[in-house]
Amino acid sequence: MSLPFQPLPPRPVRRVRTALWASALAVTGWTAAVAAPVTFVFTSDVHFGINRGNFRGAANVESRVVNAAMLEAINAVPAAVLPADGGLNAGRPVGPVDFVVITGDLVNRQELYPIHIQSAAVSWGQFAACYVDGLALHDATGRPTPLLLVPGNHDVSNAIGSPSKLVPARDATSLIGIYNRMMRPALPRTTATYAYPADRIQYSRDFGGVHCVFLSIWPDRAARAWMESDLQAVPAGEPVFIFCHDPPEGDARHFTNPNGAHDINDRDKFENVIADVYADGVVASVGGKPDGPTTIEQRAFAAFLKAHPNITGYFHGHSNWTEFYTWPGPDGDLSLSVFRSDSPMKGKVSGKDETKLAFQVVVFDAAQRKLTARECLWNTSAAAGPLAWGQTRTVSLAAP
Repeated sequence: MSLPFQPLPPRPVRRVRTALWASALAVTGWTAAVAAPVTFVFTSDVHFGINRGNFRGAANVESRVVNAAMLEAINAVPAAVLPADGGLNAGRPVGPVDFVVITGDLVNRQELYPIHIQSAAVSWGQFAACYVDGLALHDATGRPTPLLLVPGNHDVSNAIGSPSKLVPARDATSLIGIYNRMMRPALPRTTATYAYPADRIQYSRDFGGVHCVFLSIWPDRAARAWMESDLQAVPAGEPVFIFCHDPPEGDARHFTNPNGAHDINDRDKFENVIADVYADGVVASVGGKPDGPTTIEQRAFAAFLKAHPNITGYFHGHSNWTEFYTWPGPDGDLSLSVFRSDSPMKGKVSGKDETKLAFQVVVFDAAQRKLTARECLWNTSAAAGPLAWGQTRTVSLAAP
């Protein structure tokens, strides 16, 4: 049984793996030692606590069963051979995996209706037993591959309450679990001491000449202020990736309620998981939830991206299917490479066709200023079978 918090050794601010350094790259405004290409696995929205309609010939299959099958596939990735698609490392075995990232909704909301979903505490225990204890990969140094996590709106709603009825009304276990593992506080948070949003989950790691930033939900005002400080130590030419739950445009219902006391209630139905108060005016209700434009919010994020053109990659979940796309920003004057993940439990496409269940295997090379993302189809037949490759996209990491 996994402990809710397992202390990790302190991390140097700018950690690098000197054994892998291969060359020196001179870029305008940036001269840095660059490591060998980096490989990581990306997925999202694993939603422990709910069932999948159909999976491998069975109906109403628990999330822990489906996720155990996906983890088995992830653990098999190093032996898989990448497709001959012209991308980075094409035609070669994947080999070591430098990190695995899951961008939120590790557990489902503990809702009472339409069926009672188990508590966040139970779901977090299942998540930890699967991914924390079961991940069996190693990086290029031979060390255990780090598992990097950010929360989704379900993780946060369990901790702070929700417009829908939860039982129990609040359970911060999964959010605390993410915070303690990723933020490594000197004094681990407990249900009595954790406070959202003051205890924000936002951190960064360096891999192979790329600075990776991990944020709660979406790059709101507070996250951008933190990134502004964090990026001061990053050379202007070094690529930066953002990993978070929501897509670049955000989700109106996730912002803080603009009405009355700005609280969470079953009338306005704002979730208050993003610190910024929703600023775009009255929203329509779709399926009983707020739905409206996020133009003002997007413009604030777009201005930040323009001030930091070395942010060249954005990875997210929330609305789930495999998609590699370019985000133009609210005014069509940006070109941000974005990567959307499928979900093993709530995929828009894979929810109806289990042969489309996928995670992504991503390779980037700072020396070549390139990234290749590949869709890894891990359940291509009703019976467990070999991994297969779907969509592929190679993008430039050079600032526009």
